[in-house]
This record gives sequence, C-alpha cells and structure tokens, in this order.
Amino acid sequence: MNPRAPTLAELQWAVRRSLSDGGGAACAEATDWVLPDGLAPAARLRIYRNTSASVLRDALRLAFPATARVVGAAFFEGAAGLFARASPPASAWLDEYGAAFPGFLARMPETACVPYLADVARLEWQVDLALHAPDVAALDLARLARLDEPALRALRLRPHPAARLLRCAYPVDAIWRAVLEQDDRAMRQIRLDDGPVHLLAQRTDDGVDVLRLDEADWRVACALFAGEPIDAALALANAPQADAHARFATLLSRGCFADTAAQDGDIAPTNGGSRS
Repeated sequence: MNPRAPTLAELQWAVRRSLSDGGGAACAEATDWVLPDGLAPAARLRIYRNTSASVLRDALRLAFPATARVVGAAFFEGAAGLFARASPPASAWLDEYGAAFPGFLARMPETACVPYLADVARLEWQVDLALHAPDVAALDLARLARLDEPALRALRLRPHPAARLLRCAYPVDAIWRAVLEQDDRAMRQIRLDDGPVHLLAQRTDDGVDVLRLDEADWRVACALFAGEPIDAALALANAPQADAHARFATLLSRGCFADTAAQDGDIAPTNGGSRS
C-alpha cells in the first residue's frame, strides 16, 4: 500500500485509469491507494470495473438497438466492450456517450462483411440526438411574415436541435425500420445499391421520424442548417423559384428551425442541427 495519502483528484484519476486498464500498471497504482477493509483492493476495483463496463454496454445498447440486432447480441456485447475500454465517456451524462461508436464499428475488420453497419449506427446516433435534444420552441413564422423581402432573403436561421441531417451510402432508413420491426420480408426487398440516401431525423410527439429527402431538398436544408442566407440556400435547389420556395416552406412547416430572442434579421447560425 502506498504510504502517501493521495489527493481526491489523484485517487479519482487512478481509479478511472484502472477501469480500462484490466490489471496493468494503472490498476496497480489504484490498488496501492485502496484500503482492503475485508476485501482485497484488486477485488474491489474489479467490481467497479465490471459495473462500469456493464453500464457503458447498456448505454450503447439503448442508443444502437438496430445495430445490435444486425450483428447479434454476442458480437455487439464484445464490440461495445472494446469500444468502452478504448473510448471511456468524457462526462457522467451517458446520453452523450456513443458518438464515436459508428466510426469504431467501421474500422473493425470483422464488420467488413456488413458494409452498411456503420451507416445504420450513424443513423441511430442521429435519432438518439434528436430524441434527447433540448425542448426549444420552433421558429415563430409570424416573425418571418413581418420581414420585407430583402431582409427575408438575407436572413440566417438556426436549425432546431431536434432536427438532424445525415447522408448515408446505403438505404439505412429502410434497413433501420425493417430491423426494428423485425420485418424479414421488407429486409429481403432492400437493395443495397439504392443509395446514397439523404435523411432528416426529427423528433415528434410520437418519437423520431426519419424522412428521405431528394438531393435538391438536401442541398437547401444543409445550406440553411449551416447558416447560409435564405436566398443563397434556395438557389442551391437549381429549380424554379416557386419550387425552391415550396421546399423551404416544407422545412418551415415541419419546425426544422429554432426560435430565438434576437431581433428580426439577426437570427444567427449554429452547427447544432447536423452531426454525422
């Protein structure tokens, strides 16, 4: 046992490192500072390590249910455990945990036979973000109606945090639904070359809707979500003005933009609405 009493921060960091160390040097360091008190220090840390790993696997399973079904419970548990050891959470709020999991799956040699797996996980992460996004008010359309045309054309909007954009190489929206609904017939009818797909994941009163956008809608939505002026964003539709305005109206009617306390004409952009 280390005769020097650690500071609280030293002890916390030692225990944190030991959770992913699995018995190495970091575990030995923490063991030196843990009192036996009826149970060996290594055994105490093993309890914490197993509990921590179980909690993180559960968090990933909740965030990626379709991904887990695609690969099966055993493989998912193993992959989640490897990810948890390699990428421990940065905060205690586990709703934020898992952003890097799709990329981790994409790099695993074992998943090469399921080329769409990482895209399914990416979609599920956007669904999870939309589901847990702050409950903020949608843009008040009456505010837009009060603007003259030059001010409206130059306006920059804020994406609603519960509206997320995602482009995937595979038709993962169809795969995601078929897997969650356990619809084998629908799964057999999916063509993997029916991509790429451009998706809007948006929270509703009943959960999260995932809508497929055409390329023109996608270009307009991405530009608006990135804070481009309305006029510049609508020009990306490469369509008649009436058609471009109709696309914009659809996004407005769905509540894809957040309200703000700023004055008219000063609705600043954020990058919160699109995370791939």
